[in-house]
Amino acid sequence: FPIDITFKSTNPFGWPQIVLSVYGPDFFGHDVVRGYGAVHVPFVPGRHKRTIAMFVPESSSMLQQFTSWFTGRRPEFTDPKVVAQGEGREVTRVRSQGFVTVSFNVM
Repeated sequence: FPIDITFKSTNPFGWPQIVLSVYGPDFFGHDVVRGYGAVHVPFVPGRHKRTIAMFVPESSSMLQQFTSWFTGRRPEFTDPKVVAQGEGREVTRVRSQGFVTVSFNVM
C-alpha cells in the first residue's frame, strides 16, 4: 500500500519504524493474528527493500494453547509499541512465522 509521510529530525535516535500486524482467518473463520514485525524506515534517498521477520505470541502452557484454539481467541499484543521496542520482550514466548518484504522509495 502506498504511504506518503514526511519526517524532519536533527538526529536518527528513535527513528520511525513501521510496525506490521498481519491478520487472517483460521480454520473456523475467526480473524486471528498471523504475525507481527517491525522495521526502521531508511533515511537515505533511493529505493530500499527490507525483509521483516514475523513472529506470533504463543501460550505458555498446553492447556492455554488448547483453550485458545478451541475458543478462537489466540494470544496477541494489545499495544503495538511492544513490537517496536525490545524492552520486556525477552519474557514473551513467540514463534517465528515467516517473512514480509517491504519496498521503500525515499526522496
